[in-house]
Amino acid sequence: MPSSHKPHPLITGTILLTAAGLLSRVLGFFYRIFLSRTIGAEGLGIYQMIFPVYGIFFSLCAGSIQTAISRFIAADPDHAKRTLLSGFSISFTLSLAAALMIRHFSEPLAEHILLEPRCAPLLSVMAFAIPCTSIHACICGYYYGKEKVSVPAASQLLEQMIRIFTVFLLVSVCIEKQIPVTVSLAVFGLVAGEAGSALFVLIFFLLFHEFHENTGRSYSVGPALLALAAPLMANRLVLNLLQSTETIMIPERLTVYGLTRSQAVRTYGTLTGMAMPFVLFPSALVNSLAVVLLPVTARHQSAGNDSGIADGISMSFRYSLYLGIFCIGIFTVFGEALGLQIFKSQDAGSFIQILAWLCPFLYLATSSGSILNGLGRTKLTFFHHLVSLLVRIAFVWFGIPVFGIRSCLWGMLASEVLLALLHILALRRITAFEWNAWILIGKPVFCLLCALWIFRLFPEDFPIPSGFPEFFRTAVRILILSAAYFLLLLFFHRKPQRSAA
Repeated sequence: MPSSHKPHPLITGTILLTAAGLLSRVLGFFYRIFLSRTIGAEGLGIYQMIFPVYGIFFSLCAGSIQTAISRFIAADPDHAKRTLLSGFSISFTLSLAAALMIRHFSEPLAEHILLEPRCAPLLSVMAFAIPCTSIHACICGYYYGKEKVSVPAASQLLEQMIRIFTVFLLVSVCIEKQIPVTVSLAVFGLVAGEAGSALFVLIFFLLFHEFHENTGRSYSVGPALLALAAPLMANRLVLNLLQSTETIMIPERLTVYGLTRSQAVRTYGTLTGMAMPFVLFPSALVNSLAVVLLPVTARHQSAGNDSGIADGISMSFRYSLYLGIFCIGIFTVFGEALGLQIFKSQDAGSFIQILAWLCPFLYLATSSGSILNGLGRTKLTFFHHLVSLLVRIAFVWFGIPVFGIRSCLWGMLASEVLLALLHILALRRITAFEWNAWILIGKPVFCLLCALWIFRLFPEDFPIPSGFPEFFRTAVRILILSAAYFLLLLFFHRKPQRSAA
């Protein structure tokens, strides 16, 4: 008799990806601290400015094709081999062309597009990462489609470890040989990490993959794959171009506000290299859930299982809001202390406190957008993201010259609120799912308020052993608040009652 306690693929896949994601983010978090103290806030700002170019070419060469491969294999596993080979041939060809283009036009890109000539040597190095991302993305798309997330999870962790080890090693050599430490070292680490993870998934796939494919009839996957990938590619390209526009505009509009170019880049580096990683750190859970939701939703839709889709929506909303509301409490209470103790920056602490309110809407938008993509509503998600980005750009263009960088933060909040609402309303029109305001919002808010009250009962100045950094006391206080919140959630947890057949 089969066991009735078979693990849910959505839960097991999310747990596995989350564990790898959290460990990767912990490593990346300390890596960011190291970078901030090695190359400074201005160096971080310059480093972050190359990512619009990276994002544009990733969307063209790898990201859209990975999504298409994942969805095709989930819906039609009998032709997994042809799907992967077709997708890989398209992706890798595009990535080689992109790498050559970036290297050849690195100086014009840096000077006339990014408006930062110091990015030119960084772009030349970064170009080598594009073909590696193509290999990595296609093979991971295959495993996501098969709902086997262990290999992508391991590669994610390995990529971060190789990146950090490479940069630590290069910085140590530079210090020993008295060579100036530059931003280029961080880009060398990026390339090394992508190359290492690509090699890992390729070797694993070649050694352990098994195809059980029906070869009795001719079946051309390429055109169908391109038919799905092309609109995704166009959508992501437009969105990445708008995101790049926003990235380029922020330092430029800060100079209109009255900052020097150096101060503007430093402020941008503080926001994107210090404050944002804090806010995005807990999103490892939601990102993992989103990655697993897409093929699972596609499979349920292919099988006509509406209840499975509805259960996935309800589960993703519940955990997104539980985590997002909890993050509001953590970052508003401890944001200032974290910015000062870790980055020695009061601005970073202030940014963290403001961005805290972003979390519930950011996490909701991530999970609901993945479900819409899994249902094949990619045009709808594109339109929603387009409207959201235009709102952010409006805040940057019109608000920053008057209010400074805070207008950018307000724009992020307004755009994520709008994006989450648009996604949720679209899902409500497509399929019926449970929406209980008490379970989704009331319960986590009540638990957070009770946890804060319990937290206030503890003395503010914990006695800590001499020699430990001040951050240790803050970490202990965060753990107390976290334990109180999640224990209260467990206490009020109630499994849905199923009527007897």
